[in-house]
Amino acid sequence: MKVSKDSVVSLEYRLHLGDGQVVDESEPGQPLAYMHGRGQIVPGLEGQLEGMAAGESKKVVVPPSQGYGEHDPRGLQEVPREMFPPNAQLQPGLTISAQTADGDVIPITIRELKGEKVVVDLNHPMAGKTLHFDITVREVRAATDEEKEHGHAHGPGGAH
Repeated sequence: MKVSKDSVVSLEYRLHLGDGQVVDESEPGQPLAYMHGRGQIVPGLEGQLEGMAAGESKKVVVPPSQGYGEHDPRGLQEVPREMFPPNAQLQPGLTISAQTADGDVIPITIRELKGEKVVVDLNHPMAGKTLHFDITVREVRAATDEEKEHGHAHGPGGAH
């Protein structure tokens, strides 16, 4: 079977930013499973997987526009220090998670400390970066009706 809309793909990957230094990768023997065509991985990678079969490997370069987007200067904001827990050890470069009013969890990177103000970056940490993937498709199968209904791949035995 080949990777196509609503197939469940198990993928081993290594990600670097062009310098060969790995910034993310799947755990050995634990490939990433996702449902193809549902926007669960960056669009540039998903598009390059279309039509691949189990056992195939390739290198994929994804520009920012097809990855996590360009870095938006409007994402840099100054917020009061009191918006953070009093005991939080804030330092430039630290990435923390915050919850939006809609309940979504987003990464926020501390860029600068200015007395009682904190400069945060609301852009994704990979925004503006060209992504270099080394990928191997380990398995491709048809999604079950339940997976299609739920919109995501389930683990072995149908577990979420």
